[in-house]
Amino acid sequence: AIAEFAEALTVIPKTLAVNAAQDATELLARLRAHHASAQSGGVVDEKKRDYKFYGLDLINGKVRNNLEAGVVEPAMNKIKALRFATEAAVTILRIDDVIKLHPEPEQQGE
Repeated sequence: AIAEFAEALTVIPKTLAVNAAQDATELLARLRAHHASAQSGGVVDEKKRDYKFYGLDLINGKVRNNLEAGVVEPAMNKIKALRFATEAAVTILRIDDVIKLHPEPEQQGE
């Protein structure tokens, strides 16, 4: 479930890249590779540790260190947005389950 949730979140940078007329598949693959390198256990290389700050530069069509580029985003806003979006999705799924649990009875033939 967590992997599917993470996969769903990739829609955001993918859509932004497509709207910027960039190759979304290639850019997302590079971004994922950078983030995976930053999360791999035993990272000794300082440069690879900084890969967690990498994001998309859609003007130039490349992956860059957003922290060095001066792009600083408050984590609290992202956390709240993700929390509210997750709660909304769960609520919709619960409503869907309730609708499925109480189907209308079939009418007898006249």
